[in-house]
Amino acid sequence: MADLSLLQYVLIGLIFIWSGFVRSGLGFGGAVLSLPFLLLVHNDPLVYLPLISVHLLVFSSLTILMNNRKQAAPAEVSASAGGTVDWVYLRRILAIMIVPKLIGVFGLITLPAQVMSGIIFAIVSVYSLSYIFNRPFRSNSKAVDTVFLMLGGYISGTSLIGAPLIIAVAAQHLPKEKLRDTLFALWFILVTIKMGAFVWAEVDLQLIHHLWLLPCAAIGHVIGLRFHERMLQAETPIFFRVLGSILLVISCVGLWNGLT
Repeated sequence: MADLSLLQYVLIGLIFIWSGFVRSGLGFGGAVLSLPFLLLVHNDPLVYLPLISVHLLVFSSLTILMNNRKQAAPAEVSASAGGTVDWVYLRRILAIMIVPKLIGVFGLITLPAQVMSGIIFAIVSVYSLSYIFNRPFRSNSKAVDTVFLMLGGYISGTSLIGAPLIIAVAAQHLPKEKLRDTLFALWFILVTIKMGAFVWAEVDLQLIHHLWLLPCAAIGHVIGLRFHERMLQAETPIFFRVLGSILLVISCVGLWNGLT
C-alpha cells in the first residue's frame, strides 16, 4: 500500500465506502462486490484481505450488539430465545466448514498473488452469471447443503467471498429475525481464523491504513443503514442483472489482465 499513487488511494477509499454501503444495505456482499474493483486498482489480494477482515470484525460485532440491545426489553427477552444469533445452528455449520476454511486460508498464504486473483475473478464471474440469469444458488437436500457449506468455507478461506453459497443454505434453516445476525457471527468467527493465520504467516496487516479506511467503510455503513429498507425493495431481477453484468465485465477484465 505504501507504494501506491494518490489516484489509487482515492479509488480504494471510494471502493471501501461502497463496500460498507453494500454490507449494511444488503446484509452481505461487502467483500464479493468490492474485491474485484480493488484488484483492478492493485492486483494483490493479500494487500486488501487484512483490511476487509478487520472491517468485517468491527461492523459485524457492532451490528450484533446494537440489534441485541434493541431486543433487550423485558417483553421480548423470551421471544428472542437467547438473542438474535442462533448459536446451535452456527456450531453445526461451523463443524462442516472449518476444515475447508483452513485449507482455503493455507492456499491464500502460499499461492502467488496472480493465481489467487485469477481464482477470485473466476468465482465472481460465476456469481455474476447467477445474478444475470436470475438463478440464485439454492439448496434442497442435506447433501447439497454440505457441499455448499464446504465450498463456501473454502472460498471464504481464500478470499472472503463465500457468502452467496453459505446464505443459500442458512436462509432455508434460520428464521428471518435471526438470519442476518447469525451470518454476522459466522463471518466474525471465520475472519478471526483468517486473521490468526495472517499473524502466524507474518502477512502485512496494513495497520496504518486502517486509520483512514475504517472511516471510509463507516461512512458507507451509515449510508447503507439509512437506505436499508429501500435497498431491500430494490432487490428486483433488473437490479441484480445490472449488478451481475458489471461484476462480469470487471471479472473478465481482471482475468484478461492476469493472462496478458
